[in-house]
Amino acid sequence: MATIKIQQVKSTIKCPKVQKQTMEALGLRKMNAVVEHEATPSILGMVNKVKHLVKVVE
Repeated sequence: MATIKIQQVKSTIKCPKVQKQTMEALGLRKMNAVVEHEATPSILGMVNKVKHLVKVVE
């Protein structure tokens, strides 16, 4: 499978708890942090839930 890099561009302060947990599950804890995951449907679904907080880096 292809891999994608996900970068956190906005803070999770004042976000709902579910979105904070999704960011934590993706491995994003700090601003501008970049993590690499395989592009599975579950990962892409999590990215879609917090798309206003992250950016997909090619």
